[in-house]
Amino acid sequence: MRLSNGQKLQSPPGIVARPTLALVREAVMNSLGPQLVDSRWLDLCSGSGAMACEALLHGASFVQLVEENRRIAAVARSNLLALGDEYRDKWQLAVAEVSWWLNRQRSNASAEPFSFIYADPPYKSNLYGVICNGLKQGQLLAPEASLLLECSRDEAPQCIAPWQQLHRRRYGRTLVLQWQLLTAESAASAVLIPGSNEKTHQGYGDQA
Repeated sequence: MRLSNGQKLQSPPGIVARPTLALVREAVMNSLGPQLVDSRWLDLCSGSGAMACEALLHGASFVQLVEENRRIAAVARSNLLALGDEYRDKWQLAVAEVSWWLNRQRSNASAEPFSFIYADPPYKSNLYGVICNGLKQGQLLAPEASLLLECSRDEAPQCIAPWQQLHRRRYGRTLVLQWQLLTAESAASAVLIPGSNEKTHQGYGDQA
């Protein structure tokens, strides 16, 4: 696999990690477009760091990765370092369990919020709820921040208030859900009808 700049992407050995398909990476970056420029990107269960690398290549000013598996985190670090000195001060990698890291940030008064949060937890890990709860209880979300969840088509997490689903995109057996946390102000000014604000897109392609 390669990144959008042609760089060969190292992948963790075995089947512990599930690298994001090149089709999905490209589609996500294209869908966000200019919004990525100068944004802060949080990558939870970051795996090989492929999405984090693409966020930087598409203009993100800073990327925070969180990966609990040390072997996989080492691969992510190699991929990020391979981007070169231009990006060396624009990312940090935390080798930590996601719920622990999120809880720790709740007490971090100096933590800066993120515009985009990408989460690709292992399937059947039941981490989607943990991630959503951790984000809404902390101070990590910038105004109108987007949570992007990568999941299996057969195991999509249910969007429950105060989260609102903006988009649902399918690529083969992979789904990417785009959610946003409703504030009290926005909830009061909108009448939410299930499915009324959701846009569905479908894409096809092979893994690069």
